[in-house]
Amino acid sequence: MTKGFRQFLLRGNVVDMAVGIVIGAAFGSVVTGFVKDLLTPLIAAIVKQPDFSALTFTVNGSKFEYGNFVNALLSFVIIAAAVYFFVVVPVNALVARSRREPPADPTTRKCPECLSEIPIAARRCAFCTQVSSAP
Repeated sequence: MTKGFRQFLLRGNVVDMAVGIVIGAAFGSVVTGFVKDLLTPLIAAIVKQPDFSALTFTVNGSKFEYGNFVNALLSFVIIAAAVYFFVVVPVNALVARSRREPPADPTTRKCPECLSEIPIAARRCAFCTQVSSAP
């Protein structure tokens, strides 16, 4: 039983997924720090609000604290943009490049006399009647 579990854990896709989760969590904390410590104060300098987490509104005595949601939303948008531009776009380009079909062999060639297109196997040009040996 432990042998099968060990084989499962050592599969390439499980290890890759674990590495991706760890790096994703670290990247998430970096982006959260970026939003909290750099981006929010920059926006606050423009709109005169020092901390988004303090943003609230009250309806019938109920206090709605939406500032932390704004910070989380900014973090999400930045992470989504980074994943799209640094992971999805390059992977799609690689997949598209690998799916390209090689160019087909040419079926025509230029007549050496009149430069019109003639079939590869032709021995005489249909336009200028010049004898042209097949390549």
